[in-house]
Amino acid sequence: MSGAAEAIAGPGFVLRPWRREDARSLQRHADDAEVSRFLSDRFPYPYTAADAEAFLDGLAQTGTAWAIAIDEGTAAGEAIGGIGVEPGRDVHRLTGQIGYWLGRAYWGRGLMSAALPLWCAYLFARYPFERLQAIVYAGHPASAKVLERSGFVLEGIQRRAAIKRGEILDVLLYARLRPAHEGAADRR
Repeated sequence: MSGAAEAIAGPGFVLRPWRREDARSLQRHADDAEVSRFLSDRFPYPYTAADAEAFLDGLAQTGTAWAIAIDEGTAAGEAIGGIGVEPGRDVHRLTGQIGYWLGRAYWGRGLMSAALPLWCAYLFARYPFERLQAIVYAGHPASAKVLERSGFVLEGIQRRAAIKRGEILDVLLYARLRPAHEGAADRR
């Protein structure tokens, strides 16, 4: 898939395609040890201006539909976080792996709990995903709550499945199924 996702307005924010002019705000909000603490190592720390440019360059080359900015929704239109999906491959091609982050200044406002359901609805409406899933490292209950509020269900715990900053962590696996199929496994 290529092309840009369309803008999606939410309460107090806008989900929109990343823009070249987002480089400065991306670097400012992403360059925070606490923001990167529970993200994969693909999200570097420290997060430099070169990292921001490389991320935006990568989107320009591959299309921006799988990763969008969370915009604070003001006239300034500053990117304060990101949300995206990585489509599965081969037999997992109907599964999308969700990832998200938000600048620390915007934590605790319910923004991600409002943004994630909009993003999931957008993905289910436009693409053939049957399943969206996300992982949360043990010790990050705020992210688990965001997923649960967004219709994701805890499916299991992968014990000692990740290492972050030298610490071996359990990983919680959450999933949300295409709405027509939610609960179908319970009827088997």
